[in-house]
Amino acid sequence: MNNKVVVLGGGTGLSVLLSGLKKFPLDITAIVSVSDNGSSTGKLREEFNTPAVGDIRRVLISLSETEPLVEKLFNYRFKTTSDLNGHTVGNLILTATKEITGNLSDGIEALSKVFNLKGKVVPLTEDNVTLMALMEDGTTVKGETQITSSGKKIKKVFYENTPVITPLAIKAIKEADIILLSMGSIYTSIIPNLINEDVINAIDKSKGKIMYACNMMTQPGETDSFSVSDHVNLLNSYLGKRKIDKVLVNNKLIDKKILDKYQNEEQKDLVKIDYYNLKNVSLIEDNYFIVEDNKIRHDALKLAFSIFTEIFK
Repeated sequence: MNNKVVVLGGGTGLSVLLSGLKKFPLDITAIVSVSDNGSSTGKLREEFNTPAVGDIRRVLISLSETEPLVEKLFNYRFKTTSDLNGHTVGNLILTATKEITGNLSDGIEALSKVFNLKGKVVPLTEDNVTLMALMEDGTTVKGETQITSSGKKIKKVFYENTPVITPLAIKAIKEADIILLSMGSIYTSIIPNLINEDVINAIDKSKGKIMYACNMMTQPGETDSFSVSDHVNLLNSYLGKRKIDKVLVNNKLIDKKILDKYQNEEQKDLVKIDYYNLKNVSLIEDNYFIVEDNKIRHDALKLAFSIFTEIFK
């Protein structure tokens, strides 16, 4: 029987991580945050009162074993002067299957068969949730996109209304051998999975190790000047009795030209490993760094291999 790995996250980071994990004999459940309100997803949320589908679309593709044409089709974004402008085919299909089946979870289940998924994809909630943030200056910002673009330092994030967590998500967490917090936007992709008592209680009741794949670069407006321990401490502040056990970190020195480009063009810096502040967690270090499409990325296969081997330690 395959070991059960539950991955919590959203955005590109989650998709990259899952694309590596699916290569190994694991029972994978991806729990996806659904608070994105930008672009095509935002329009569909407003019109159909649905949870965000954009990250779910990416996750379905990353876990799928299907033809490249299907992936291109699912990711195709319309460029037109009509109301279709900006929408992706996958977002429209996910919304349609949700309308047909009655809820997003059943819609995903139906598409899973078409995509021949190497795991399960579970939305955190079926509710049309709104992410809120209290900023360091005392102001409150409503909406994930608005939080990211506000330029203000975040103090904490929360939901406007408490969502009902999908039962499948709670069950998967309780039964997990590993609970894996994905790399990605920490305040808007990872923490949205942790700001609910039911999720935290499920994690506390689980016997699975809690692992975190740490970001390699900081994110403007979210984690400026953050070290590895800053990421770990922030996530631990949202967790309950149980805290992060193991952290996967990149230890390869990255070329200064690449780092300067990121700093100058995107205001992103390298996340430094501050060993002296990381005595309460086990570090799993390796060269996880690759450049893909001129972007710094984690080596998904190497990262997944590290996670897989940790199961047997």
